[in-house]
Amino acid sequence: MNKDNEEPIRGLFITGTDTGVGKTMVTAAIAAALRADGCQAGVWKPVQSGACLGSGETDAERLLQLTGIKEQPDTVAPYTFEAPLAPMLAARLAGVTLTLQELIAAGKPLIERYDALLIEGAGGVAVPLNEDALIVDLIAELQIPALIVARSGLGTINHTILTAAFLSQYRIPILGVILNDCDDQEIQNDPSVVTNAELIEKYSGLTVLGRFPFLPAEVHTELFMHTARKSIQLAPIKKALKIVPR
Repeated sequence: MNKDNEEPIRGLFITGTDTGVGKTMVTAAIAAALRADGCQAGVWKPVQSGACLGSGETDAERLLQLTGIKEQPDTVAPYTFEAPLAPMLAARLAGVTLTLQELIAAGKPLIERYDALLIEGAGGVAVPLNEDALIVDLIAELQIPALIVARSGLGTINHTILTAAFLSQYRIPILGVILNDCDDQEIQNDPSVVTNAELIEKYSGLTVLGRFPFLPAEVHTELFMHTARKSIQLAPIKKALKIVPR
């Protein structure tokens, strides 16, 4: 982005400590709750891999289904690759070279159309986009804060603190952390969940904004929205997105 001429994006980048930590669920939940509160919030997945559009299995399609947003999946996810690989490798197999400028340009219609954007990353912050850039470089170029989604269970302290440290190296503001039970129905048997949030806050200096519970695969938007309101502190998110209370 041209830092002199571009208007700042009213957005929040949802990143994760790893792939499969539930970024899509958390992104959709926040979007659904913001929209229910009257904010014209949109979703954007700059690049995704692992399935084809039309399969119903891509993150972009799940985001639209869970939030009820009326958009075309290829608008929400301008770059989609079938191979279940890091974006750089999946794009290379498809004969495409990703650049930060092209990724951001493809999201311009969404940036202009919505009051605020929730932007979901691919995997974690150190995932390669091309030979020279990682996901963290895209966040830095967008000049927006990050929200870290992490697993609720054992191992999350290490992964979360490392992710936060890497973002801090790039001077990216971190809004906080949301712990996610993901699809682990046995999470209640993990004794670490009692203290993980407290220790993440102690050693990282970040705020844990909530713990998102396990939900069944088939969940409607209204339940999703109510779950977000109950389990996530939305006020700091609204403040970061400059959403005026109604």
